[in-house]
Amino acid sequence: MAELGREFTTELAPIGSIMASSSQQPGIGVGTWAWGNQFLWGYEPERDDEALAATFRRCLEQGLHFFDTADSYGTGRLNGRSEALLGRFAMAAPAEERAQLCIATKLAPFPWRLGRQGYRRAFAASQERLQGQLRRVQLHWSTARYAPWQEGPLLDGLADLVRSRAVESLGVSNVGPQRLRQLHQRLADQGVPLRSLQVQLSLLAPQPVLAGGVAEVCRELNIELIAYSPLALGLLSRSNGQSKAGARPLTGTRRRLFQQLEPKVQTLRQQMAEISAGRPGGLAAVALNWCRAHGAMPIPGLRSCEQVNATAAALSWQLSGDERGSLDQLVGFAGAPRMPANPFQSA
Repeated sequence: MAELGREFTTELAPIGSIMASSSQQPGIGVGTWAWGNQFLWGYEPERDDEALAATFRRCLEQGLHFFDTADSYGTGRLNGRSEALLGRFAMAAPAEERAQLCIATKLAPFPWRLGRQGYRRAFAASQERLQGQLRRVQLHWSTARYAPWQEGPLLDGLADLVRSRAVESLGVSNVGPQRLRQLHQRLADQGVPLRSLQVQLSLLAPQPVLAGGVAEVCRELNIELIAYSPLALGLLSRSNGQSKAGARPLTGTRRRLFQQLEPKVQTLRQQMAEISAGRPGGLAAVALNWCRAHGAMPIPGLRSCEQVNATAAALSWQLSGDERGSLDQLVGFAGAPRMPANPFQSA
């Protein structure tokens, strides 16, 4: 159960009020990276928007209320499309359902966004696309690796937005344990809590929950841990390497990645299949519940009502300690198959 001498942690992270489920484990949110992304996900407005609207409605019906987006989601002329769709769908929902939503967006620290006011226009644009439904703003990634002087003033500007009640809460993304402590302290000095951290976390990217990983800092500092790409771009939801009937064919980067990792995950898939037997949600539910068992709220990308139903089914059961341990053992050793790391992830 160790990778390079590090073991998995065994405690659960704190549970946020919006993200909690009645099971005393974190709930499940919704990722919207694919909403507007043509390059990786083949999005086409004429074909997909109606299905995405139905997906959003089904999420609300199934009790999934946390939606994550970003001002950079959407490719080319469709930049910001994910936010625009979420805003449109949210405003079409009944007021009582809309009140339960937590829509969180991430603002990219592009090189031209500088200083304490560097996010001012970006925040206003996101609020406009989201039609005033934004509740949490997040720093999309750390600039510690290439421009460490940039992110502090930007974070201060986000703290100003919370203090002025322009937005309810603040989070960060792609930050490691050392940087997380620094950013948490910077905000604490201004009287602004750091509510959440997003990192890549899945059975093929378990580093955050290894001993010494960022999950330990989140527990210590009472920061909600959010797992993006919990299904490893869909790799962990495929039975024996096969997509479900009607699924779009793999293309480009995803196809190459799947071709590389598919042969290495068969033993893991077999164990996941054994755990999922007789339980709803299939392999995807196992992958999501592994994140939840480690105290993280997974935010899988959902693009169909079928995917929403499978995701919601995962909330009806939990992994046992032995089941979590068996999966930990398969993914925690040195040389286990891994998703590519985010190049902007800080230490």
